[in-house]
Amino acid sequence: MRYMATYDLMETMRNTNQWLGATALSLASYPIFSMVPNPALSWMAAWGEVTERSFQRMVVKPDWGIESITGEDWRDHLITVEPVVSRPFGDLIHFDVAGRDPMDRRVLLVAPMSGHYATLLRSTVKSLLPDCDVYVTDWHNARDIPVSEGKFDVEDYTLYLADFMRALGPDTHVIAVCQPAPLTLAAAAYLAEQDPDAQPRSLTLIGGPIDPEANATDVTDFGRRVTMGQLEETMIQQVGFKYPGVGRKVYPGLLQLTSFMSMNAERHATAFSDQIGRVARGEASDRDPHNKFYDEYLAVMDMPAEFYLSTVKRIFKDCEIARNDFSVEGRKIDIGKITKIAVKTVEGGKDDISAPGQCVAALDLLTGLPADKKASYVEPNAGHYGIFAGRSWRENIRPLVLDFIDANSEAPAERKRTKPRAKHANKNAAA
Repeated sequence: MRYMATYDLMETMRNTNQWLGATALSLASYPIFSMVPNPALSWMAAWGEVTERSFQRMVVKPDWGIESITGEDWRDHLITVEPVVSRPFGDLIHFDVAGRDPMDRRVLLVAPMSGHYATLLRSTVKSLLPDCDVYVTDWHNARDIPVSEGKFDVEDYTLYLADFMRALGPDTHVIAVCQPAPLTLAAAAYLAEQDPDAQPRSLTLIGGPIDPEANATDVTDFGRRVTMGQLEETMIQQVGFKYPGVGRKVYPGLLQLTSFMSMNAERHATAFSDQIGRVARGEASDRDPHNKFYDEYLAVMDMPAEFYLSTVKRIFKDCEIARNDFSVEGRKIDIGKITKIAVKTVEGGKDDISAPGQCVAALDLLTGLPADKKASYVEPNAGHYGIFAGRSWRENIRPLVLDFIDANSEAPAERKRTKPRAKHANKNAAA
């Protein structure tokens, strides 16, 4: 109950701040106060509006907000997000583009489970949709998953990825962004040995910690410094009675957000202070740059405790992927068994989360893969976010990734154009 009380206390603090913001906005907006103009009331209302929105966004899953794209026929095509495989801890979703001919490129975009929702990759998805048939791993908020569904650690995560790849079939190209890169590599090796016919054609690893020891960052230093006992004592809490996952041990999203904000506290404080000024002057809008960024940044999700702890222990402390010593359900996964899947790594020269050298280490583990199926690229001036979103991704990295996909695909005239069958998907969902 001690951990549950802490979880509820954090939620109470968030809820109270949301209420204070709403109260300040409502009070300062009473028409009667306009009889005696006072700039303090305008600032009070602006503070209330920004505060209420900020704290309310912390418990809301953002919408994808991708309604349509313009196709090669110069027509707008509506987009529907559909589940292909539904599982307790995450779904495989498909961005179905209405009225468009089947695409040659089928892409599975593996989103991180690191405190934010898969919608963090919204701009990545949007940039790929005109040229690809896009599928995304949509991980669920652990607070909403009943305890009866059991555990979810790095081994379960790897098996989920393997099932998703099976559902899509062999004519698939996988792109893993950040945290899932090492486990996606493990899932590909698992399929290479256990189910070779389900292997994807290519695997692009973007800014992932394959070997955290290759180039230390604050993240890897933290992993070395803290003990597992300290981590469990200070970071793990139990979901309170407010949510369906009551009693489940989690690494709370609000705690993760606190860590994120403290790393750049001065910059965030300035951003919110400036936004209050813009609102008071009537210069802000619902989707201005500040709201567009923070609506996503502040929306956090809880991670299963066993996933968080096993990630720190097995990926960062013991470096099981880097040492090719990772196992699933007692069976060792040999990354050297990958002999057909083309693999490309992408890194940012200014990445301070997964520094250059950590991701490209994957190529040395692929001892059974021919050299002509290995590739790597470093974007010199890109930080962590820039290598999968923003200008660096759009102008430099995305074209290279698409070229890599095309170079490792069947000839367009011979390429399969069928979508995964729902029957196959349901079979995996029930497994």
